[in-house]
Amino acid sequence: MRRPTICVTLSGCSVDEILADAARATAVGADLCEVRLDKLWVEEKLPEPEDIPDSSEGERRRKPTYVPPEYTPQAFDSIDISSALEAFKGGIDLPVVLTCRPDRQGGHFPGSEEERISVLRAAIDSGVSWVDLEADIDSKTRSELMQIAKGKTKVISSRHFSEEPSSTSEIINDIEDMAESGDIIKVCYNTSGRNSGLKLFEAAWMLKESEQKIAIMGMGVGGDWTRIHAPLLNQDLVYSTMETGSHLSSQGRINASDLLIAWEMLNYD
Repeated sequence: MRRPTICVTLSGCSVDEILADAARATAVGADLCEVRLDKLWVEEKLPEPEDIPDSSEGERRRKPTYVPPEYTPQAFDSIDISSALEAFKGGIDLPVVLTCRPDRQGGHFPGSEEERISVLRAAIDSGVSWVDLEADIDSKTRSELMQIAKGKTKVISSRHFSEEPSSTSEIINDIEDMAESGDIIKVCYNTSGRNSGLKLFEAAWMLKESEQKIAIMGMGVGGDWTRIHAPLLNQDLVYSTMETGSHLSSQGRINASDLLIAWEMLNYD
């Protein structure tokens, strides 16, 4: 049983914050890290945790509940992408995936699609190890980006679905439709619990002998099952985070250190 590649999606909305998280990811043993370039164009506001009453012990006790951050978009010309890419190239020891996720796929990039494509072109031109190209990019434009990347930058072909998968066969069909679009195929679905989590798990199990390199995951309850059991499912790439907190499991995410501990406990490592 081989260990999948652990990719830590770096947190932060500034170059310095991202570089600091990259150092933490390197320290815990990540193999790869993802820089979300789209987050450079937003300002993050972290709200105070909200208190909720708990009367389970006959008295009103208050404990915090997770409140997601708010993101305020910034002008496209507020970021010097060339300088940012140079900083990442010189300041991150691990191989890097550069991603610039659009709003339609759950990202934060506030500019036009033309501006976003220019960022992806710059990312590839920087000589980065990996670039994430959404499968729904205009076919002609995507072919041009693939040609630029050929021979120097590997491509993760990704698709993020806003709905839950209707069936295991739907997941498999989605992956087969993307088969020739990248070196690794990444699909992510909304999940709300056991039923959708099991569909992802079953699809990964059915594809575990495939020659196609695959990363299947969910965002929501049950979405972390394919991450936790990735070695058993022969997943090639597993996304994790350096964030901590009980809210991660409800989002289908997992801390990188916790992931390694889980694999050790399950005798996957």
